[in-house]
Amino acid sequence: MSSTRQDLLRLLAAKSFRLGQFKLSSGATSDYYIDCRTSTLAAKGARLTGQVFLEEIRVRGWKPKAIGGLTLGADPIVVAVSVASGDVDGFLVRKAFARRLTGRLIEGYQEKGARVVIVDDVCTTGSSTIQAIEAAREFGFEVVGVMCLVERQEAGGRPSVEKAAFPAPFVSIFTATDVRQEHLLQNDETSPGMPVAGAGCEICGRPAVVHSPRIRCEAHKV
Repeated sequence: MSSTRQDLLRLLAAKSFRLGQFKLSSGATSDYYIDCRTSTLAAKGARLTGQVFLEEIRVRGWKPKAIGGLTLGADPIVVAVSVASGDVDGFLVRKAFARRLTGRLIEGYQEKGARVVIVDDVCTTGSSTIQAIEAAREFGFEVVGVMCLVERQEAGGRPSVEKAAFPAPFVSIFTATDVRQEHLLQNDETSPGMPVAGAGCEICGRPAVVHSPRIRCEAHKV
């Protein structure tokens, strides 16, 4: 992992990750929550986000003319990458209700047939990422890659996005497990409010076998 990517992971773990009991926008419940915008909208986080996404795009040889995604999660990523690149423009995909007001679905870059990369901050079910992919293709863009900052690895998100993106590849910068592990490294004690009896492992979610000083399964108890 590059130093820039490691710095971004540390920032996400410190500013964007929380342990507890949360109800997600999908309606599901989770023992953790990730709000990437607290990192991607921070000055340092914006710089790191732009560098990391741009590095991945260049390594993969996608050579996009523009980068975009569904507002609001994609907005800071789009701007950060565009600024970091100096030559990759940005566009935003409006949500359905906003489109009814203006008649436009795509704001920003407007060249039909252009190679573009779709980005998102967190992928759970993948619905916002898929909406952006479909809107970009409907407009006339050629989607050459799809990226998310953090993949939650649940709710069938990856296969759903991969199916919608095909033949373009879907890439995640980090998984939720990556961010959770870094968060635990930064904190010596289990966060307040975490369940103990019958809890799942803080790292992987499997049944815990030890609860002190941290909640861990057999594989991660050491």
